[in-house]
Amino acid sequence: MARIDLDLAHAYSANPQQDSDYALLPLKMRFEDGGAYALLGPSGCGKTTMLNVMSGLLTPSQGTVLFDGRDVTQDSPQARNIAQVFQFPVIYDTMTVAENLAFPLRNRQWAADKIKQRVGQIAEMLEMSGQLNQRAAGLSADAKQKISLGRGLVRPDVSAVLFDEPLTVIDPHLKWQLRRKLKQIHHELKLTLIYVTHDQVEALTFAEQVVVMTRGRAVQVGSPADLFERPRHTFVGNFIGSPGMNFIRAQVTHDAVLVGSQALTLPTALTLPAGDIKLGIRPEYVTVAQTQTAGSLPMRVIQVQDVGTHFIVTAEHEGQRVKARLADIATEGAVLVVGSLVWLEVLGAHTCFYKNEEIVA
Repeated sequence: MARIDLDLAHAYSANPQQDSDYALLPLKMRFEDGGAYALLGPSGCGKTTMLNVMSGLLTPSQGTVLFDGRDVTQDSPQARNIAQVFQFPVIYDTMTVAENLAFPLRNRQWAADKIKQRVGQIAEMLEMSGQLNQRAAGLSADAKQKISLGRGLVRPDVSAVLFDEPLTVIDPHLKWQLRRKLKQIHHELKLTLIYVTHDQVEALTFAEQVVVMTRGRAVQVGSPADLFERPRHTFVGNFIGSPGMNFIRAQVTHDAVLVGSQALTLPTALTLPAGDIKLGIRPEYVTVAQTQTAGSLPMRVIQVQDVGTHFIVTAEHEGQRVKARLADIATEGAVLVVGSLVWLEVLGAHTCFYKNEEIVA
């Protein structure tokens, strides 16, 4: 395994002049030895570019890639000792499952008994022990991708294992099981794993640290709890969560926050810069107040969605909408319905504040 340090930028065209010319804007980032990371963001944000720069499939247009302090910027994937698992299965159909898993070890001239032991260990982790003698050609797409995962994991001496959206072809009901397996494998083998995905559930359930990316920029690196509780950028707040974070335009005066014509009282210990600001609060933390409070807004309900385990209530205040995730829509003997008037608490312990889209300390 290796510690990976990136200090680079990449543009696919020559002589980039502006931010939009870059696939990866200038960044400095460290992936610790033995860590489990996810690169998360929408399509085209630079996730796969970063992964290919780390693997050696792509040479950055400027900067360096270090493995354990050694400059590998010009090295091939083979010289870096990288294993990479791609979006679609890359296997040998004419070989058995066992032969596919053993292939990287045979190429490195491992002893037959060591190969058998290691293949058995990986097959057991992936719950494929009963299929070792089956030819890959006759297997489902799910099973073939499990072979690809196993081929990536079978070498214990790799610098890192890189996954490029490896569960795309997996049936939805099996994705949770495979993510759990990958997490278990990480704990057992202590490999450096870096996982690219656009699916926040995959990223947050697999990784210890998540790199959230947009438009070639890494806007936040943190634990799933960090990204949920304290998004450093409004993009992170909106991208993480279902629904995403509410953002309410406001203006700060010396002792209050004005949301339209409504004044919310700032806690005495809280100091914010004067001027325009955004309040950010997760729907999970928006609560119904029975009467007006220092941190509540008068709102009219415009939509109520019953999603089975909870309700999503959308309400509006002077043209600004707020979503609340509520266990129950009954309050004080009344039921929230479209048209109801309600006070919603939006200023509290879980509220974040943003200026120019960045969080205010």
